[in-house]
Amino acid sequence: MVLLKDLLEGDRTSIQALVGSVSNGTNKSGSPYLNVELRDNSGSLPAKKWEVDGSDKDIFVVGNIVEVMIEVIKYNDSLQGKILGAKLLDLDNIDVTRFIKAPPIPKEELISKFNKLVSSIKDKDCKALLDYFIKKFGEKIYVSPAAASVHHEFSSGLLMHSVSLGEHADYFAKYYPDINRDLLVTGALLHDFGKMIELEGPAVYHYSLEGKLLGHISIMCGELRIATKELGLTSEVPLLLEHMVLSHHGQLEFGSPVLPLTKEALLLSMIDNLDSKMLVLDKALIDVASGEFSQKVFALDGRMFYKPKE
Repeated sequence: MVLLKDLLEGDRTSIQALVGSVSNGTNKSGSPYLNVELRDNSGSLPAKKWEVDGSDKDIFVVGNIVEVMIEVIKYNDSLQGKILGAKLLDLDNIDVTRFIKAPPIPKEELISKFNKLVSSIKDKDCKALLDYFIKKFGEKIYVSPAAASVHHEFSSGLLMHSVSLGEHADYFAKYYPDINRDLLVTGALLHDFGKMIELEGPAVYHYSLEGKLLGHISIMCGELRIATKELGLTSEVPLLLEHMVLSHHGQLEFGSPVLPLTKEALLLSMIDNLDSKMLVLDKALIDVASGEFSQKVFALDGRMFYKPKE
């Protein structure tokens, strides 16, 4: 089958794709149309279905895999699909991995790095909490995304983000001797584990009821409280980890209910911000030619970034 990344302006072809998002629109004459994001493991393509009929509400549902006839056009210097027809495909006869973006680092390598970081922890309470959550969440740790969009939104995105922060934490702890290295690394590995409850879905992840009402920060803080009680921990470690989870977005306006008030919490918020922004920038520049600027990156203040010539 044709991959989305291989489509060119002027192509008129049949493709199989996963419906990543759907929204309704109305044209100037008042007629309805659909905005549809089509995905496969090579990328995504925005598309429009200008003529909407009764069957479309059953076909274009987030998470469905569809076969569409599209015409590829260019709009505002970006490719876009015009959907000419579509039919729903049976998930039982489809390999869904064809439609889920894989991590840029192989999952097996990420798991090995994660296990190495966990085994390096010597503090008994940090280790007890890590073991508790590894047992509780199991395989979800290794396959879940870290977001529904924006950054690390692909399969194993949570694992990649956690490992990246864990390795950054281990690196920076060497430069600041008074940093509690085990606490910092444990916070780096656990800080976003609430996203495994905040997000749900077999192929396209969306916000669960708990995710919408509580958010991953509050969810993980509650999970730490439960774990601390069940494990019978009495040291200050669980409280310090709760604070790191609550403050890791760094600023109140970015969703943290408190500001970082320990060295470990401040450093975690900084490396979290660094890792997420670099992934956002990687996405923005991936299809940009050397010597050209990206489109506006709304997650980075709407700036357009330059890709230096090779």
